[in-house]
Amino acid sequence: MSTADLPRTVPGRNGRGLLAWASADPLRAVLAAIAVVTIVSGAAQIPLGDVVLRLLGVAPGLVERQLFGTIGMFMIIVGGLLLHTLATSTANRPVLLWCGLQKVGAAAAVGIGVATAAFAPLALGVASFDFVTGILCLVYLRKLPRAGRLPS
Repeated sequence: MSTADLPRTVPGRNGRGLLAWASADPLRAVLAAIAVVTIVSGAAQIPLGDVVLRLLGVAPGLVERQLFGTIGMFMIIVGGLLLHTLATSTANRPVLLWCGLQKVGAAAAVGIGVATAAFAPLALGVASFDFVTGILCLVYLRKLPRAGRLPS
């Protein structure tokens, strides 16, 4: 797909529904869905940190719960920023670049956590998801025009 094929419209505008928007640019739709998952999981991580930390093989103490909640807050912000960017008709290359790099960096950090036994191997699933998401952000970034509105 060339950049000329990227949709200019956003869901609910110009009489287009969400399904038409998603089918016009499937990668954009997948990234938007991942952004929603990031927001929801970050929001869940704040009150349910103990449960998630135990699943990752961490004995949750006060510091661990606080840091995990802080990470959840940043997940909400990064996911929201990515979703907001994807739902607009203006190409925002820096947002996609930094969201992609954040996801790849998070994957590396979790991978290091598993390698040093700070996290259980189950956490590699989280790392893999973040890594793939980061790569998808960077792939989508390459599809965008250098500046301005997304072409029709």
